[in-house]
Amino acid sequence: MKSMIDKYFPEMEIDVSWYSKKRTIGYSSGHTDLNSLDQLVKDCQKCDLYKTRKNTVFGDGDKNSDVMIIGEAPGREEDEAGKPFIGRAGKLLNEFLKSIGLNRESVYIVNTVKCRPPENRDPEISEINACSDYLDQQISIIEPKVLVLLGKIAANRFLNEDKPMSDLRLKKFFIEKYDIPAIVFYHPAYILRSPSQKKRVWDDLQFLHGILSPHGS
Repeated sequence: MKSMIDKYFPEMEIDVSWYSKKRTIGYSSGHTDLNSLDQLVKDCQKCDLYKTRKNTVFGDGDKNSDVMIIGEAPGREEDEAGKPFIGRAGKLLNEFLKSIGLNRESVYIVNTVKCRPPENRDPEISEINACSDYLDQQISIIEPKVLVLLGKIAANRFLNEDKPMSDLRLKKFFIEKYDIPAIVFYHPAYILRSPSQKKRVWDDLQFLHGILSPHGS
């Protein structure tokens, strides 16, 4: 995958000089492995979500992946199991990934917050901010080449763009803080609510596939 990305981005006239060197990301606070960071998250009481959680939901997948997928917040099933995207939306995400030759074992999946908001409500800004350093450190440790932002909450967290999804999709954004390009997808839960809109998610997937494998291989 790395060779395909390295080959493709120069063709798109995107500066990828950061690919060939070890990146030093200034926001890391010193945690150099995911296990110690995971334990820090398990002990976290930075916001009130710790009072109602059953488990923290840290992340899952290939720790060396070029692709990091970032969702919004854990749901009931994720809270019970301590793993992201295992409910209905997660199963649909698995099918989406398979359609372009990926699977959840070949990407790394996280959320903007590590604990389930009560009643599956949207996470509040204060809760997202409380988890922000953990997510920054995950990005620093994994060093993905592409961030895939699922839904408006994840998009707003990284892009600071209060725009409708239709204005954010099918574009590449360069996140200067991380030296990483990002793209925005409709969240799989959107398709569960509006199955007639699946063509839009297919367009999102083809956009990512074009980035990872320009020749369709």
